[in-house]
Amino acid sequence: MKIDLPAMVPYFSFRSCCYILVLISSFSSISFLYWSYSSVQTKGLNESQLRFEKVNLLMFPSALNHLIFPSRPPPRLLKIALFVKKWPSKHQAGGLERHALTLHLALAKRGHELHIFTTSSSNLTTVNNVYFHLSKPTSAGYLDQALIWKQFQVQNSTGQPFNVIHTESVGLMHTRSRNLSNLAVSWHGIAYESIHSDIIQELIRAPEEPQSYALTERVVKVVEEIKFFPRYAHHVATSDHVGDILRRVYMIPEERVHIILNGIDEEIFKPDVSKGKEFKLKFRIPESKSLILGMAGRLVKDKGHPLMFEALRQIFSENSTFRDSVIVVVAGDGPWGERYKQLGSNLLVLGPLEPSQLARFYTAIDIFVNPTIRAQGLDHTLLEAILTGKTVMATKLASITGSVIVSKDVGYTFPPTVGSLKKALYEVWKDGRAILEIKGESARKRGLQLFTATKMAAAYERLFLCIYSHDYCVL
Repeated sequence: MKIDLPAMVPYFSFRSCCYILVLISSFSSISFLYWSYSSVQTKGLNESQLRFEKVNLLMFPSALNHLIFPSRPPPRLLKIALFVKKWPSKHQAGGLERHALTLHLALAKRGHELHIFTTSSSNLTTVNNVYFHLSKPTSAGYLDQALIWKQFQVQNSTGQPFNVIHTESVGLMHTRSRNLSNLAVSWHGIAYESIHSDIIQELIRAPEEPQSYALTERVVKVVEEIKFFPRYAHHVATSDHVGDILRRVYMIPEERVHIILNGIDEEIFKPDVSKGKEFKLKFRIPESKSLILGMAGRLVKDKGHPLMFEALRQIFSENSTFRDSVIVVVAGDGPWGERYKQLGSNLLVLGPLEPSQLARFYTAIDIFVNPTIRAQGLDHTLLEAILTGKTVMATKLASITGSVIVSKDVGYTFPPTVGSLKKALYEVWKDGRAILEIKGESARKRGLQLFTATKMAAAYERLFLCIYSHDYCVL
């Protein structure tokens, strides 16, 4: 196997050293090549710098996405139970539901038997090895815990018991999970992380708006989470930041916290210049524009659209050259869609798009902007844009800067204020398409190593095997 170690250096750094782990397989044994060096500036490699070391998944400190897993069939097929509040409709899904759909269909295609406990949906995809157990949601929209527990017990006593149980967030409540040692919960947002959002909301609150008591309530919620989180056997953080918080603030033992970054279907979201041109032609995006800014997702307040609206309004008012040379294309639905239209003809609001059309949308734009002020999870739209080869710009939130936009080589970040956002937009405009294309290539290269559905599914598969039996934990 030929290994280009220097090319991998920028993407495998944490703490004061850089670790590069490459899977080396030999017959029945699996080990990892471990390389450390004192500075990322080091250009040469000596044989004395390389040594073999085994890796224990339960103690690996960084995201499992950094590891390279074999593509061959799994050493054992698992019977997996999944609890998710909602199975996504085809074109309208939040990040948690899209994660559940992408991950578990990939695991089923790998041969594992999936039993999905969820509420009724219009998108119950027919796939081999996938079985749905439906229930009516509660008045609050959650899973009926008593009913799904009965369903689970029936399936757990039919044939072989479940090897692994997975819950997306609190799909299965902690009152049911406390005695399940083979359970993993994936967190797409925690209360501690939301405190940053509450601070931002208060700072940008208009003087005439009443003061919110969210900060006080949030601290109470953090304490509640710290109390009940240990009732889940294993925790999967979807960003490096959340993994750190679970270990350090929530005080969950390190061997029970695992980081697996979200992954996107790389077969759908990939560069395609011709389809990008078709998209621009279909929606009449002028070729004369020197810069195409793109936004996508829910067009609501906590996704930062009031911030973006005001920044664009001010720039269009004070700089006619920017206004005439830039077009903003918005994919998604929500109240701010209609408001964006008030900014003039260079704001194009498309409404929600299906995944294939969304991929073309990313290909057609020059940069993807995510002005979110909701400090939770790892936003799928950023990863989709990256895999299509686009540079990205987003709010300076810990999960984003810690896992996605880790340097200026792959994108731009800004503090959540109108002035800072304006400054970032002007910087992008000044840099122009040539620089954005270079950054986009770097972003995609990193994305293919960390943010694909294939890599995410491989990491979960190996973790689930490890949870089933510690024989699979040491690589």
